[in-house]
Amino acid sequence: MNFNEIIKDVLLTEAKEIEKAAANLSFDIDKAVDMIINSKGKLIITGVGKSGLVGSKIAATLASTGTSSFFLHPTEAMHGDLGMIGENDIVLGISYSGESEELVQILPHLKRFNIPLIAMAKNENSTLAKYSDIFINISVEKEACPLDTAPTSSTTLTMAMGDALAVCLMKKRDFKKEDFASFHPGGSLGKKLFVKVDDLLRKENLPIVSRETKLKDAIVVMSEGRLGNVIIIDNNKVIGLLSDGDLRRALMNESFSLDCNVEDIATLNPRTLKNKNLLASDALSIIEDYKIQLLVVTQENDELVGVLHIHDLIEAGIK
Repeated sequence: MNFNEIIKDVLLTEAKEIEKAAANLSFDIDKAVDMIINSKGKLIITGVGKSGLVGSKIAATLASTGTSSFFLHPTEAMHGDLGMIGENDIVLGISYSGESEELVQILPHLKRFNIPLIAMAKNENSTLAKYSDIFINISVEKEACPLDTAPTSSTTLTMAMGDALAVCLMKKRDFKKEDFASFHPGGSLGKKLFVKVDDLLRKENLPIVSRETKLKDAIVVMSEGRLGNVIIIDNNKVIGLLSDGDLRRALMNESFSLDCNVEDIATLNPRTLKNKNLLASDALSIIEDYKIQLLVVTQENDELVGVLHIHDLIEAGIK
């Protein structure tokens, strides 16, 4: 049995059904988008079985892209949770057959409260479709299942339709990266757009020496500081930075001496950052562009504020 061929057949079958749906769009997407955009309530997704599972995913996608949404199981709705649906809400009901008993049972109650209904089903003559204000056809010619029975192509198409609706709403709202990050503050994008240099700055117990410090003493401070660098201060202002790279290069010089002043082999007027409110992701770009490990942060007058090490950025998940 060639499983690669089976996988290929499944993927192609489902892809073809999505292509057919894309070529034969028959519902008023503008009406659906405007209905949702103009609503003062939530978009509530409901369905049972595989349709319910797909509905949960669609609700999560909508909620994370600017459309207030949640999933409601129709059985729970019949046992008290109908109260979760407000007068300004919209319901998106999903049932491939359009006849799922649990879902059909709540439809008269939705109409009783004049709740707008968007339906996803295969048959526009189904009970779900007849109750709906907008009907979205999710019919497929062939399930990817070898028995042509298990929901496979149909659930893939349903999920894709949900994604398409979410994207239309994003476009309508001019939903941007910053908006997306607001709903994902703990994710990598949230960190990239919200974490600032000041949030990761080291400000205490920094390896600081004066310009007159002997190199041998500066090396001790460097070792104790565990940053691979020593910051040289004069009159409370940063004037130089001694890195382990500077030290290695000095060792190659025949006139090298541990008794020289630290500033003699240090990098004077090093690259510094004067904006502690800069996004950490932008600071990482500076570190990468200049191929340095430590970025010194100062006031406008060059007084030391703190340091940002590349390891701090990596540990914080800044990419």
